[in-house]
This record gives sequence, C-alpha cells and structure tokens, in this order.
Amino acid sequence: MKPPAEGEQLITSDILLRAYGAGFFPMADPATDSISWYSPDPRAILDLADLKISRSLERALKRGTYRVTVDAAFERVMRSCQRPETWISETIVQSYLGLRERADAHSIECWAGDRLAGGLYGVCLGAAFFGESMFSHLPDASKVALVHLVRRLSERGYELLDVQFQTPHLKSLGAREIPRSEYLERLAAALEKPRSFV
Repeated sequence: MKPPAEGEQLITSDILLRAYGAGFFPMADPATDSISWYSPDPRAILDLADLKISRSLERALKRGTYRVTVDAAFERVMRSCQRPETWISETIVQSYLGLRERADAHSIECWAGDRLAGGLYGVCLGAAFFGESMFSHLPDASKVALVHLVRRLSERGYELLDVQFQTPHLKSLGAREIPRSEYLERLAAALEKPRSFV
C-alpha cells in the first residue's frame, strides 16, 4: 500500500468491517473525494440459487473462453472498475487494499491469454459476500466472473450475496430488491456463520 495523498485519510479495515456488519458501505463523491456511507432501502441481493445464465453465457462457460483466477490481481480489478466521475476514489482503492491484505476482500479475474478481460471484487464477512463492482473489457467476462463467484459461494456455504443497488444488468442476472429490514435480518444471520472464501 502507498500512503494517502495530502488531505486523504484511509478508512481503516476495522471501520470498514464494522460498517459492512451494520449494513453500510462507503462511496466517494467524484467531485470532492469525500466519503459518504450508504444503506439503501430497498437493498439489492442475488440469491445464489437464482442466478440466471443466458444461452450465450452458457456457451462461453462451456467453451472455457476465459481462464478464471481468484485473488490474482485484486488492485488491477479495482482500478479497472474505476470510471471517469467514479465513486472508487484513490482513498477507496487504498482502503480496500488494506482489507485485501487481511484476506477480508477478494477478487475474481477472467483472462484472455495475458489480458485481464474482466472481473469483480468484494468483501467477505461471515457467510456474506458484499459485491462492490465488476467490469468487462471483453464480451461476457464480468458475467463469467459472477458465475464463478456464485459457484464458489455456494460450494463454501455462503448465504448472502449483497449487490447493493439494483440495475437492469444485475436484474437480468437474477438480482432482486428486498426491504432493508429484511436485509438486515439476513445479514445478522449470515454474520453468525464463519466461512472461508479461499
């Protein structure tokens, strides 16, 4: 990790994990880089059994279009998720690298040869995985990463995949919205069950 720039202050790993455990996550204002905390109502989740795999995605999976790795390029995945006017500021990147060092944050990468074609990253706590962001440089790469994430979580007994905000893209993959009160109940239950992502 590199030190924060002048005026920046990293969010400590302990603060991040306490926030996730209480149902909150941070986002940076792209104009000011100030950090705000969010707990949406409703909250978007993807029940692991409800993942929708299209025919084209199924073909990509069967063909082995991408080589998939876990935690091989966490920082590169985060930076690939950054966009102009993004909420993923340098402070956010450096703070999540702290979580990665503690093995509380993970990434899934899809490779086309030596090229990072797509991926996603998120945070683990108990039997919950909090998906933060995903990206694709090549067709279906982020979707392949998501399928591998869901399979990994299912195999390891995870119970909650939080995707934060509903989008048409996530809805097409099976995500749905639930009231925050229900989300917090499911989160509390998941936090009681230790799981290992790796």
